[in-house]
Amino acid sequence: MNNSIKIHAQIFTFLIIWGLVLFISRIYSTIDLWSAIKLIPQAISLYVAVGIIFTKWLWRSKFLQGWLIKIPDLQGTWRGELKSDWINPETGKGMDPISMILVIKQTFSSIQCTLMTKESSSYSTTANINIAPNSEDLYLTYNYTNRPKATIRERSAIHDGASLLKIIDKPSRCLEGEYWTSRKTRGEMTLSFDSKDLVEKF
Repeated sequence: MNNSIKIHAQIFTFLIIWGLVLFISRIYSTIDLWSAIKLIPQAISLYVAVGIIFTKWLWRSKFLQGWLIKIPDLQGTWRGELKSDWINPETGKGMDPISMILVIKQTFSSIQCTLMTKESSSYSTTANINIAPNSEDLYLTYNYTNRPKATIRERSAIHDGASLLKIIDKPSRCLEGEYWTSRKTRGEMTLSFDSKDLVEKF
């Protein structure tokens, strides 16, 4: 999300909560500025409590998704495959598609991605959901560090990379896009939503 939109939304929400506290306290009828200011700590406490509930759970509500909340709920396990342009220098042949699992942990304000294959795992260092310019298409973008298993690091070193995945809802939920790495390789990724469970092992 755009940071300025978040800031304006937070200010607007706080003002609503402060107004609600004033209404309940009946101070609005006296128009006593000092008494209203003294209720700011109460408004802040209520704002924090509402914020925690909203950012962790409430924003996922189907009632709010789509029309009020534009951030899609991606949390869960996604399964698919990746295709790489890497060429084996010994054989001169490319790689077969690799099965993978992408686990997404998400709140309203943060998102973490962990990708696992048979030979390695990677974790996001930054992640965000962005709207494409001049479009309503949404993309999951993240930078990551990949750690191959110790027994294969002679041929596959630890490296960094980035992914750009389009979020697709119809006809079925999936993520499609590309990735590139600091090893000067790149490829395509296709994933389908599997479940809300957050698996910890490939």
